[in-house]
Amino acid sequence: MSDSLLLDPAQLRLWLQGAAQQDANAFRDLYQATSARLYGYALRILGKRELAEEVLQDSFVAIWLHAGSYQGNLAAPMTWMTTIVRNKALDLLRHAGLEADIGAEPFDREVMEALRDPGATPIEALAISREARALAYCMSALEDLHRQVLGLAFFHDLSHSEVAERMAMPIGTVKTWVRRSLERLKTCLAKGTPS
Repeated sequence: MSDSLLLDPAQLRLWLQGAAQQDANAFRDLYQATSARLYGYALRILGKRELAEEVLQDSFVAIWLHAGSYQGNLAAPMTWMTTIVRNKALDLLRHAGLEADIGAEPFDREVMEALRDPGATPIEALAISREARALAYCMSALEDLHRQVLGLAFFHDLSHSEVAERMAMPIGTVKTWVRRSLERLKTCLAKGTPS
């Protein structure tokens, strides 16, 4: 199969839906279609093959476990999976006490490229881009610690207790901050962002 067919967002969505229903064949096809690209991305962040392999494995475990939570209206499939790989790689670097060497500009460009769905109409592509900008704007309006707690819970797939442990704070505080932050995001997104 050609690379463009393998990375067709509509096909990737179908494989993710299959994985969400515990379809091992769909998951295998998803892995075969995307693993080389995701491995290359992990390798760019980590710089070591063995670390990139570890992150790729952890990422696909997370993809298998969380495929049911994928929301196609929020991100293209490759964007969602790339975010998982990025977060796993950054977690590994943090645990090892190392710094990540990824520039914001190249990463932003890659994320925006991944957000582009070749099958999307211009109107759909514009809507995805607007939603991404709106979410980024509303996230930036949160207090630093609240944004960090929310990021750990949703972008790093950590449980409330794991977030509490990592942030060295009571689990009740984490739950409250997550709930309040989600309410603030919902309110902010409902109001819209300044142009």
